[in-house]
Amino acid sequence: MPTPAPLPTFWELVAPADWTAVDLISDLHLSAQTPRTFEAWAAHMRDTPASAVIILGDLFEVWIGDDARHEGFESQCADVLAEAASRMTVAFMCGNRDFLVGGEMLRDCGVRALPDPTVLVAFGERLLLSHGDALCLDDHEYQQFRAQVRSLAWQREFLGRPLEQRHALARSMRDHSEQRKRGKPVEDWVDIDKGTAVRWMHEASAPTLIHGHTHRPQHEDLAPGFVREVLSDWDLDDARAPRAEVMRLRRSGLARVPLAR
Repeated sequence: MPTPAPLPTFWELVAPADWTAVDLISDLHLSAQTPRTFEAWAAHMRDTPASAVIILGDLFEVWIGDDARHEGFESQCADVLAEAASRMTVAFMCGNRDFLVGGEMLRDCGVRALPDPTVLVAFGERLLLSHGDALCLDDHEYQQFRAQVRSLAWQREFLGRPLEQRHALARSMRDHSEQRKRGKPVEDWVDIDKGTAVRWMHEASAPTLIHGHTHRPQHEDLAPGFVREVLSDWDLDDARAPRAEVMRLRRSGLARVPLAR
């Protein structure tokens, strides 16, 4: 029997008593090529009644370093984050596409960095938050890639390159990822390892797991007393199947709030 993977550290985000609602979103994959999705996100960040917005990774289709935040599309995104963070709590957990979002970007925007995983303690509940990619253990090729690009040595080498080179390398990595998925329906993409997920939840004393990454929004009972909520990805630039959804936590519980029209 294989040895279970080591448990991560379970950081905690404790909601202040005056919070009334928390919005959870992920997998918007924002880019200059998705203007409608960007506008929907910007409008939501401006108009949401929530006390906090927690972004569970892949806000950006790609992020090549914090020094790219001063111009172009990245600058527009930074402006939205900074304006929202001036009025409410905004927290960010990196995903598999934007793992290079760093402290400079988040500090400049007033956004709180969240480790993956984090336990949200709010309204008398404990919810385990994760992007979800670290739990997709059967995707062996991706897990090897993830270990490589999350290493400090790889990141130092990559971030030391000129922006133009980083853009080219990012396009190459993104194209490779899309080629692996091409021809596969979303339901055939690798899912999380449910046994490991329950082990995390048990150790974190958090009976609800909320994650993104798989692009398969659903509610599922993983084991007696343990459930998961999978966040929706966003794409309002696909006229055939527009989608955008927020998971909103209030004292009364969790609810899915559709934004696509």
